[in-house]
Amino acid sequence: MSADSQVASILRADPFRWRVLNVASALGLPDSWIGAGFVRNAVWDHLHGRPPSPPTSDVDIIWHDLGRIDPAEDQRIEAALCVAEPSIAWSVKNQARMHTRNGDLPYASATEAMRCWPETATAVAVRRRGFNGCEIAAPFGLDDLLNLILRPTPRFSCEKRGIYEDRLRTKGWTTSWPLLRKAEA
Repeated sequence: MSADSQVASILRADPFRWRVLNVASALGLPDSWIGAGFVRNAVWDHLHGRPPSPPTSDVDIIWHDLGRIDPAEDQRIEAALCVAEPSIAWSVKNQARMHTRNGDLPYASATEAMRCWPETATAVAVRRRGFNGCEIAAPFGLDDLLNLILRPTPRFSCEKRGIYEDRLRTKGWTTSWPLLRKAEA
């Protein structure tokens, strides 16, 4: 089974996450994905042989549309999502404007923006395609995610290394998922 198929299968087997992907898909946002902990944690739960845990923090929807960069648009979408699925703390960010906050050059797409996320295993996003389809975006691949490896992305290997190290200390990932291992430097 391919890595993409394995991740899609894990998500499809989780009725809650599959429904959340459907809610997000119904918005019809351009270049939109659900990423970060929503995917990462589901995979890590599965690889630890336990049932999927519900998202404990926000569910990150990223999208990209140069014509709708006002942050109020993200807030409007979050409000609509809260009506559709009020049990979730939604976080919606149009990646067409996020480069300014992150000190990066403009992102050409949501997937390109993911290249500037801190960890390779976090830089994974998914979206529903049709009734049973699931598309995966993983600019650094899925190997680290599926092999339980914590590794910084290139930006966080050097110039932003302190942020990466702080995330490792504060997130408690190795306590929640003890099979995780930090990549060799």
